[in-house]
Amino acid sequence: MLRAIRTTLLIVLPLAVVHAQTIPPQPSLPDAAAGAPAPRSAEYAKLQARLQHGWNTWDTTTIAGEVLLPEALEVSVGLKSNRSQADDATLSRILIGQEVSGDEQVKPGPHSYDGSYSSFDVTWFGTTVNIQAAHAGDDLVMLVSPVNYSPKTTVAMSALFSVGFLWNRPGRVERIQDRIVASGPRGNIDIYPTGKDAHDVYNDLKTPYFSASLTEPVGISTGRPRSVGEIKAILGKQHANFDESHQKNPQVAPLLEAVETAIGWDTIYEPHGERVVSTVSRSWNLSFGGYVLFDWDTFFAATLAAVGSRDLAYANALEILNEMTPVGFVPNYGRAGNWRSFDRSEPPVGAITVLGLYRQFHDRWLLEDSFDRLLRWNRWWTEHRDMQGYMVWGSDDENQPSNPEGLGGTLQAAKWESGVDNGPVFDDAFFNTQTHEMELADTGLMGMYIADADALAEIAGVLGRKDDAAWLRASAQKYSARLATLWDANAHIFLDKDLHTGKIDSRLAPTSFYPMLSKTATPEQVDEMLGRHLLNPDEFWGDRVLPSIARNDPAFKDQDYWRGRIWGPMNYLVYLGLRNYSTPTAVRARKELAQKSLDLFLIEWKAKGHIHENYSATQDDSDTVRNSDPFYHWGALMGLMEYMELSGQQSRAVSEP
Repeated sequence: MLRAIRTTLLIVLPLAVVHAQTIPPQPSLPDAAAGAPAPRSAEYAKLQARLQHGWNTWDTTTIAGEVLLPEALEVSVGLKSNRSQADDATLSRILIGQEVSGDEQVKPGPHSYDGSYSSFDVTWFGTTVNIQAAHAGDDLVMLVSPVNYSPKTTVAMSALFSVGFLWNRPGRVERIQDRIVASGPRGNIDIYPTGKDAHDVYNDLKTPYFSASLTEPVGISTGRPRSVGEIKAILGKQHANFDESHQKNPQVAPLLEAVETAIGWDTIYEPHGERVVSTVSRSWNLSFGGYVLFDWDTFFAATLAAVGSRDLAYANALEILNEMTPVGFVPNYGRAGNWRSFDRSEPPVGAITVLGLYRQFHDRWLLEDSFDRLLRWNRWWTEHRDMQGYMVWGSDDENQPSNPEGLGGTLQAAKWESGVDNGPVFDDAFFNTQTHEMELADTGLMGMYIADADALAEIAGVLGRKDDAAWLRASAQKYSARLATLWDANAHIFLDKDLHTGKIDSRLAPTSFYPMLSKTATPEQVDEMLGRHLLNPDEFWGDRVLPSIARNDPAFKDQDYWRGRIWGPMNYLVYLGLRNYSTPTAVRARKELAQKSLDLFLIEWKAKGHIHENYSATQDDSDTVRNSDPFYHWGALMGLMEYMELSGQQSRAVSEP
């Protein structure tokens, strides 16, 4: 279902570079758009109410906890190791991507958007168990099965099923004979084990629980007692439903499963904001005090969620807008404790996301809900990140309150605003502490900003905001004309310009291709860029594409985060730019980029169930560095491009007005 989301971006952009012009005065914005979080519209309140219903892995602290909303009743699975006195311990939280020696290691399995089926394997102290959950009508069933238990070589682990209410929600839980009874505002829920309780009293649980030795599968069910056989039948049915839902297009079935699984495991309930939202990973949430929403990461989560869940796609797009700062920009991050990056934003991909969602689902209220905030953010770029008519990155440390990391108003903070945190193209950039700007005209930022402005102009047209639409188109044309001056005829590509020295920066990154997003590049320029650079195996092409810096750049060998690793959002934005052009070279590059990205993605997905934050550009194993989260939803963008190709979106996109 996602095909309209990103393809539609490209057909709204300027067809050719225009001369610079005076931008008409900005129409005034409603007071509500000045930075304060907007109240939920009636439609969005209904949407969140639909999401906040039923059993799912809503608890960010563990993937083994099934929570019932809106009651906030949790049934959580823990493990107890019984091997020896030295490592007798309880694992009450289970997370994906743990890196410390002795931590649990998880191989994620399927997870449906609505929580109707989920499965994963966890290995701890050498023992592997499988944990599954499924819906049986309004009831929940869970099953814990030993995978490598052998009575001759292994002391069996114990499974612990604990029950309690989360987030200070009202309720009472008590053990009554062979069941646990949870009493909440909407009545009682009974929870039953599949067999006799082992009465393990030596653990660190603080709420009522069942315990069982994992010499064989054990489980629980709500509503009524069920045997292991009955639970297996329910699990089998729901697993089959999950598989069948992806078989309409067998060629992309693995990708559709991966997207749903990534969004499924990374979606949580955030109790402070009383919202369902897809975060980048639970480990990141905990390191930021409970939750964290990053700007372009969350917009891309909306893009991915729209493959199978309109409500979740809308929630992601609107909730990151709800993090807008009082100054009027969507921050680099919003985190627990009501903290935001008050000094800096991140790449402007919001309007293209919202426009794509509208074109797919046709809900006018989404545009009405988001437009003023998107417009305020778009204007903020022109007011705070314009230098000599170019767009630059920055960090405004005078904004209050100051950021807790204490690095506002620095070059590093400006790099964080770019989203390319340690990108080599910024190594020699100058940061002006008076203007709060990195003095580098950035081709990538300008391409994204122009795309954002044109998409927002189209939204303004739908809403009848004629003056806003005129201002946005004029702004896009002004910056497109300025971006055109960054074409280097000798290098045959767009290059960043050091505005401090006046020199052109010759280092090449995928962002040099972003002028295709705005159609600033002519078809002739595109063919030159592709032939000499993108399709050049000494720079960007090969079996593993696209490295975040050219292969012949000295920084490529670092293979450290944005220094040579491969990133889903970079591949995806270059792909979207390619869809604006129909020359044979552009068509070939688009198709091959989509296929190569999917092939790279599937290596780790099939072997480990991993969806990486970034991928190695030199070897199949992307787990060779510790700063690549192995389960980070935007990694699925690597497969989304081929899904768009096989879904026939190219012809559909070019036919739209």
